[in-house]
Amino acid sequence: MSRFTGIPVVPTSGLSGLQANLFGALKENVELLTGTRGEAGLTSRALIRGDVTVSKLGPQDMGSVQNISPEGYVGPHVDANEIASLAAFRGLRNDVQRLADDLYYTRRALDLLIENFGGR
Repeated sequence: MSRFTGIPVVPTSGLSGLQANLFGALKENVELLTGTRGEAGLTSRALIRGDVTVSKLGPQDMGSVQNISPEGYVGPHVDANEIASLAAFRGLRNDVQRLADDLYYTRRALDLLIENFGGR
């Protein structure tokens, strides 16, 4: 976590009303963003690069559907529709599993990001 230096109190003498208000607002906003104001729960504290702990996911495992032979089987009771071969079915199952694994890791990374940004 980064350290921020406190901002001194804005002087009330020697400044016009506009200047005092401007400097006061800037001081308050910076304190809220850096978490140095003492706000309960630090809900306005800024996130900095070191606060976020998510690693890159890298490329997706499933880049495309496997190239399975389109040849299937025709059955006597299937109205001339093709029945997929066992190899085509297994290829599809593997593609779906690879896609489900990618989705799982993407969701884990997204959940970690949400948690880093203060979500629940």
